[in-house]
Amino acid sequence: MEDGTMSSVRSVVFKESENLEGKRPIIVGYDFNQGVNYSQLLKSFVSTGFQASNLGDAIQIVNQMLEWRLSDEEPINDCSEEEKDPRFRESTRCKVFLGFTSNLISSGVRDTVRYLVQHHMLLLYKLTYVQVDVIVTTTGGIEEDLIKCLAPTFKGAFSLPGAELRSQGLNRIGNLLVPNDNYCKFEDWIIPIFDKMLEEQTSEKILWTPSKLIARLGREINNESSYLYWASMNNIPVFCPGLTDGSLGDMLYFHSYRNPGLIIDVVQGMCTLYFFVCYNNLDGLTCANHYLNI
Repeated sequence: MEDGTMSSVRSVVFKESENLEGKRPIIVGYDFNQGVNYSQLLKSFVSTGFQASNLGDAIQIVNQMLEWRLSDEEPINDCSEEEKDPRFRESTRCKVFLGFTSNLISSGVRDTVRYLVQHHMLLLYKLTYVQVDVIVTTTGGIEEDLIKCLAPTFKGAFSLPGAELRSQGLNRIGNLLVPNDNYCKFEDWIIPIFDKMLEEQTSEKILWTPSKLIARLGREINNESSYLYWASMNNIPVFCPGLTDGSLGDMLYFHSYRNPGLIIDVVQGMCTLYFFVCYNNLDGLTCANHYLNI
């Protein structure tokens, strides 16, 4: 009986392993005795484990995106004569969609995004600048960029109590603090722009869409610290499907009472975004459910 129990325990504890050789990467880190080779260091993340492997997998996907050319695919039956041209296929790369949420713009990562958009690039890859073609972000990713041109955001703490901050006229975004005065300055700046847009809608028959509105705000802010400014300068379209979901929506609401009539056509904006997807050979970086649905 005792031998049988021990045999059962041993069969569980020392259960024979499935052989993973050749099926799974072996966990090993970067050997700094080889010197600092950044390319190999980043490549080693895949086999480092934990979150480093997630980053390594993402780097591999980005590199595949950057290396892809239309010539990697077989021509489809109904493609145009231009699309059959080998030179055209070799020169056609992925259209790069850069997507991010508002917290990146609230934080100092905004300056990295601004650099990429300013220089019309995603990153430096094999000594080649890779162009950012389209940006998709949330409403906070729009308004926070503009507000930071008008007044600063400050470092706080995650533990600061909301009721106390409220009594001080402060708003907390994680461990960042935004004074209410910043939003007042935002209202003072943006309402006159909405007035002009309404005039142009009436006199010039302009159909405003979220991306047209964002491009206009980028030009109006006229501040080189703003990624929206550089997007407007470099003709990079910025799409924001949930344009009213934030302070910008509040400003549009207040304006509708003060000077009603301004129309932002979200459906037409969607048509423009879908055009970029449906009529281009592309892959790329995506942002949130809306982006993935496309």
